[in-house]
Amino acid sequence: MIWLDSAATSFRKPAEVRRAVWRAMECLSSPGRGGYTSAMEAAELLFEARCEIGDMFGAASPEKVVFTSSATHSLNIAVKSLVGRGDKVVVSGYEHNAVVRPLHAIGADVRTASSPLFDPEAAIEAFRRELPGAKAAVCCHVSNVFGYVLPLDEIATACREEGIPLIVDASQSAGVLPLDMEALGCAFLAMPGHKGLLGPQGTGVLLCAGEDAAPILEGGTGSESESPDMPLFLPDRLEAGTHNMPGIAGLLAGVRWIKKQGLAAIREKEKRLRRVLCRELRQTEGVTLYEATEDDLQTGVLSLSLSGMDCETAADQLGKRGIAVRAGLHCAPLAHRTAGTFESGTVRMSVSPFTTEREVLTAAADIRLIAANGSLV
Repeated sequence: MIWLDSAATSFRKPAEVRRAVWRAMECLSSPGRGGYTSAMEAAELLFEARCEIGDMFGAASPEKVVFTSSATHSLNIAVKSLVGRGDKVVVSGYEHNAVVRPLHAIGADVRTASSPLFDPEAAIEAFRRELPGAKAAVCCHVSNVFGYVLPLDEIATACREEGIPLIVDASQSAGVLPLDMEALGCAFLAMPGHKGLLGPQGTGVLLCAGEDAAPILEGGTGSESESPDMPLFLPDRLEAGTHNMPGIAGLLAGVRWIKKQGLAAIREKEKRLRRVLCRELRQTEGVTLYEATEDDLQTGVLSLSLSGMDCETAADQLGKRGIAVRAGLHCAPLAHRTAGTFESGTVRMSVSPFTTEREVLTAAADIRLIAANGSLV
């Protein structure tokens, strides 16, 4: 299979990740639930994971690193900690439903800082225009649909100047682009474990600046068991129930693998592969590429559309040839409305550190055939 759906899940994992998951299933029990060897080893690994991830993303301390089941879980905690019914919240025009739906369910007054695709200056100006009077702001670092790298540093600066807490969705940038929570001054930084960090599905991380995060689950923590209330301190306040130790062990191995390779090397490889796709498809009649003119404004994610063909049909044909891509609205209708692709959706291709140039050339050749003939038959 040629896997070009890494923006959804990094299907290929380092061997170290697989070994770490297996070892955890063999040797680790639940941290904080006993003084025996398997529990103590689990507690040690859990703390190591907090330290490594905290170091990678500029958390103030390991205790500020909270493990969740997904970026969606993390974003729900962040949003519901800061936002109440009727509160004004500013979001970018490229947010995922993991942000939009919780805000809708709360009944927040959502204002979209809408700006054209790959136009960072317009994005900064849109946020500055909408921020006054807001209770909070939410911004994805990278669009999951278009790979557009938003001007996060400048947006974070605008939020700090207005005294407005910022939630950053790093679902598409964690493990690909450098991020420093303290430098950004954001209130929360949310990310999945199973995308760029190369961990297993069912893992997520929430980095918290303060102690005022509100749990959306209550239950056992192994601490302050005599109290009917959740502990007030992090990370216990947000980690009710048994930890996913195989998942966290795999996530830690993924983070260590990324650190060994180097973010810059990963980022440059993924951008190079996206450039190859663009080069091969740019002059293809009937293919529209959503491509940044400035290389640093886009990661290894590329969306396209084919004239006269439904994007789902094109993706289905590629799938039958063993090429995995994503088609439709990508759980981000707001991004498609902003970019003008809501009616049609797009075919999205997204690479990983394990994607090869030969694979993207094969995919591009098949897309050219579809564009020319209407099918691969």
